[in-house]
Amino acid sequence: MTPDPRVKALGDITTRHLFDILVDLNPPLNIGAGPLGRRILFGSAGGTFHGPRLRGQVLPGGGDWALFRPDGAMTLDVRLTLRTHDDALVHMTYSGRWVVPPDLRADLADPSKRHHIDPARYYFRTNPLFETGAEQYAWLNDIVCVGSGYLIDGGIAYKIAQVV
Repeated sequence: MTPDPRVKALGDITTRHLFDILVDLNPPLNIGAGPLGRRILFGSAGGTFHGPRLRGQVLPGGGDWALFRPDGAMTLDVRLTLRTHDDALVHMTYSGRWVVPPDLRADLADPSKRHHIDPARYYFRTNPLFETGAEQYAWLNDIVCVGSGYLIDGGIAYKIAQVV
């Protein structure tokens, strides 16, 4: 089969490091099994972010309304508020997927083992978007990002990259 002539050759998608973010979490709230799976709220207790163009704190009060699907994968639904070092507020949202092979699930559920598992052994990806009224960060309103997540002691962390 020949390719459709309407398909255009585009350059490869490239990224540039935006920041690393560490989100401290409150104890999870198990909302329970519903028609789509088991919903758990992982509330944000705070945290920090740091990158070449912005840095600051993650404010308490946001969180991840995670959905654990029957197949074991987790779908993320996250809303966070960031306060930059110069006091601007930024709304950050993202969805994503965390897919853990069945042989790792018991170790990830074990608090003494979960932080020692190599993140390359599971698939944890996000797609952050931003919203702000701060002029100095208005460029955030117009970008798309991708992130790779991993567990840390007391929370979760992501390496966030801007798609350029």
